Amino acid sequence: MTSNVKMKPPVWFWIVSVLALIWNLAGVGAYLGQAYMPAENLQAMPEAHQQLLEAQPAWYTAAFAIAVFAGALGCIFLILRKKWATQVLIVSLLGILAQQTYVFFFSNTFEVMGNNAMIMPLIIVIVGFLLVFFAKAATDKAWLN
Repeated sequence: MTSNVKMKPPVWFWIVSVLALIWNLAGVGAYLGQAYMPAENLQAMPEAHQQLLEAQPAWYTAAFAIAVFAGALGCIFLILRKKWATQVLIVSLLGILAQQTYVFFFSNTFEVMGNNAMIMPLIIVIVGFLLVFFAKAATDKAWLN
């Protein structure tokens, strides 16, 4: 729909939007916890985990920040019913894809953490795609304007 008329979204739209915001705020917390980890916390980790974190390039950290902060902002735009949510969530997805490309192809994360460590990165990618599709569908249904 291309008109400027907003249609009232169903209750489940609000539930999904709030849960998505909580998900992304948890991501912001994870980013802040990793980016500002006290040295004593890092030193308390096994040596292999320390090396894994210390080896992360600056672009990985930037992609992580873009993924979570754009994701949270995109979800706020969903709640405010702004169609900008789609574009901001696409930026978040690009950050996710960059971040997880490093995890899957350029680091030894799975050697250090085991194959079960693949589960969360895969869930993050899937949720990122689903949020973009959700925002696009909400725009198409005129729930966002």
